[in-house]
Amino acid sequence: MWVGFLQWLEATGPAEAISESDWLFPCIEVVHVLAITLVVGSISMVDLRLLNLNLRDRPADEVIAEVLPFTWVGFGVAVLTGSLLFASAATKYWGTALFRLKLVMLALAGINMLAFHASATYRRLPAWSASPHTPRAAKIAGAASLVLWIGVVACGRWVGFK
Repeated sequence: MWVGFLQWLEATGPAEAISESDWLFPCIEVVHVLAITLVVGSISMVDLRLLNLNLRDRPADEVIAEVLPFTWVGFGVAVLTGSLLFASAATKYWGTALFRLKLVMLALAGINMLAFHASATYRRLPAWSASPHTPRAAKIAGAASLVLWIGVVACGRWVGFK
């Protein structure tokens, strides 16, 4: 089922241009890596604040409000560039277990974020934001996020060597 779609995707004009060019893939990959750096760096700032490991003198809601716009811009660029890179060798990437694991961890990171933002802990953020004691649920969400994003990055790098 997927094979036909993946082959079609590889045969599209942009995918063929990327795979046939000596410079297009590396240029897109550089932008992708920079975008991922922005995503993971900004999310890590929030996660480490939720874990009370950095920026303890700053209220968590301020850190989140300042950082998330950068996260979303980086994420949008990473999705766009990642999609272009994937299209250039879709059957190869899809056939790699590490790539599929990367997607699973990416989905789990998204679910973790949605669950945290929908939680009572997040709704009470203004009440505990400046406290030296972060609620356990926020710490769990921050730790899970860090682990998942490290996994996304690690799998993404390993895919390049397969």
